[in-house]
Amino acid sequence: QVQLVESGGGLVQNGGSLRLSCAASGTIFNINTISWYRQAPGKQRELVATITYGGEPNYADSVKGRFTISRDNAKDTVYLQMNSLKPEDTAVYYCNWRLGVYGRDNWGQGTQVTVSS
Repeated sequence: QVQLVESGGGLVQNGGSLRLSCAASGTIFNINTISWYRQAPGKQRELVATITYGGEPNYADSVKGRFTISRDNAKDTVYLQMNSLKPEDTAVYYCNWRLGVYGRDNWGQGTQVTVSS
Protein backbone atom coordinates (compact mmCIF):
# COMPACT_ATOMS: atom_id res chain seq x y z
CA GLN A 1 0.00 0.00 0.00
CA VAL A 2 2.96 2.31 0.52
CA GLN A 3 5.14 3.30 -2.40
CA LEU A 4 8.45 5.09 -1.84
CA VAL A 5 10.36 6.77 -4.65
CA GLU A 6 13.85 8.16 -4.12
CA SER A 7 15.34 10.79 -6.38
CA GLY A 8 18.18 13.28 -6.50
CA GLY A 9 21.15 10.96 -6.76
CA GLY A 10 23.93 11.46 -9.24
CA LEU A 11 27.62 12.03 -9.78
CA VAL A 12 29.38 14.82 -7.93
CA GLN A 13 32.95 15.80 -7.19
CA ASN A 14 34.63 15.56 -3.84
CA GLY A 15 33.26 18.38 -1.67
CA GLY A 16 30.06 18.76 -3.65
CA SER A 17 26.45 18.61 -2.55
CA LEU A 18 23.32 16.66 -3.38
CA ARG A 19 19.79 16.69 -2.08
CA LEU A 20 17.94 13.39 -2.01
CA SER A 21 14.16 13.18 -1.88
CA CYS A 22 11.89 10.33 -0.88
CA ALA A 23 8.24 10.75 -1.75
CA ALA A 24 5.64 8.45 -0.23
CA SER A 25 2.25 7.61 -1.65
CA GLY A 26 -0.57 5.32 -0.65
CA THR A 27 -1.74 4.73 2.88
CA ILE A 28 0.54 6.66 5.22
CA PHE A 29 -0.30 6.55 8.92
CA ASN A 30 1.22 5.93 12.32
CA ILE A 31 4.74 6.93 11.35
CA ASN A 32 7.37 5.72 13.79
CA THR A 33 10.56 6.80 12.06
CA ILE A 34 11.79 7.78 8.62
CA SER A 35 15.38 6.90 7.79
CA TRP A 36 18.01 6.97 5.11
CA TYR A 37 20.26 3.96 4.68
CA ARG A 38 23.09 3.39 2.26
CA GLN A 39 24.96 0.39 0.95
CA ALA A 40 28.29 0.49 -0.80
CA PRO A 41 29.65 -2.42 -2.83
CA GLY A 42 30.91 -5.17 -0.56
CA LYS A 43 29.68 -3.47 2.60
CA GLN A 44 26.79 -3.87 4.99
CA ARG A 45 23.80 -1.61 4.72
CA GLU A 46 24.41 1.36 6.99
CA LEU A 47 21.95 3.61 8.79
CA VAL A 48 22.77 7.17 7.78
CA ALA A 49 20.08 9.34 9.36
CA THR A 50 16.74 9.04 11.11
CA ILE A 51 13.98 11.49 11.86
CA THR A 52 11.34 10.63 14.45
CA TYR A 53 7.64 11.37 14.39
CA GLY A 54 8.37 14.36 16.59
CA GLY A 55 10.97 15.66 14.16
CA GLU A 56 14.12 14.87 16.11
CA PRO A 57 17.01 13.89 13.84
CA ASN A 58 19.84 11.47 14.52
CA TYR A 59 22.89 10.83 12.39
CA ALA A 60 25.63 8.32 11.96
CA ASP A 61 28.97 9.62 13.16
CA SER A 62 30.35 9.37 9.64
CA VAL A 63 27.92 11.99 8.31
CA LYS A 64 27.28 14.14 11.36
CA GLY A 65 27.80 17.80 10.57
CA ARG A 66 27.59 17.23 6.82
CA PHE A 67 24.14 15.71 6.23
CA THR A 68 20.74 17.03 7.25
CA ILE A 69 17.51 15.05 7.27
CA SER A 70 14.22 16.92 7.07
CA ARG A 71 10.59 16.28 6.32
CA ASP A 72 7.71 18.00 4.55
CA ASN A 73 4.62 16.57 6.19
CA ALA A 74 2.22 18.14 3.71
CA LYS A 75 3.95 16.39 0.81
CA ASP A 76 4.78 13.12 2.60
CA THR A 77 8.36 13.65 1.55
CA VAL A 78 11.63 13.31 3.40
CA TYR A 79 14.90 14.88 2.28
CA LEU A 80 18.56 14.27 2.85
CA GLN A 81 20.76 17.29 2.20
CA MET A 82 24.31 16.07 1.71
CA ASN A 83 27.13 18.59 1.85
CA SER A 84 30.90 18.22 1.77
CA LEU A 85 30.55 14.87 0.07
CA LYS A 86 33.46 12.45 0.14
CA PRO A 87 34.27 9.43 -2.02
CA GLU A 88 33.46 7.30 1.02
CA ASP A 89 29.84 8.46 0.70
CA THR A 90 29.48 6.62 -2.61
CA ALA A 91 26.63 4.14 -2.23
CA VAL A 92 23.07 3.36 -3.12
CA TYR A 93 20.87 5.35 -0.77
CA TYR A 94 17.58 3.87 0.39
CA CYS A 95 14.63 5.53 2.07
CA ASN A 96 12.88 3.63 4.85
CA TRP A 97 9.53 4.42 6.46
CA ARG A 98 8.76 2.45 9.60
CA LEU A 99 5.00 2.40 10.10
CA GLY A 100 2.51 1.01 12.55
CA VAL A 101 2.59 -0.22 16.09
CA TYR A 102 4.73 -3.19 15.03
CA GLY A 103 7.21 -1.09 13.11
CA ARG A 104 6.75 -2.50 9.62
CA ASP A 105 9.52 -1.35 7.28
CA ASN A 106 8.81 0.06 3.85
CA TRP A 107 11.68 0.52 1.39
CA GLY A 108 12.28 2.42 -1.78
CA GLN A 109 14.34 1.02 -4.64
CA GLY A 110 17.29 3.30 -3.98
CA THR A 111 19.15 6.05 -5.75
CA GLN A 112 22.83 5.95 -6.68
CA VAL A 113 25.20 8.55 -5.26
CA THR A 114 28.72 8.62 -6.65
CA VAL A 115 31.40 10.99 -5.38
CA SER A 116 34.54 11.22 -7.47
CA SER A 117 37.94 11.75 -5.91
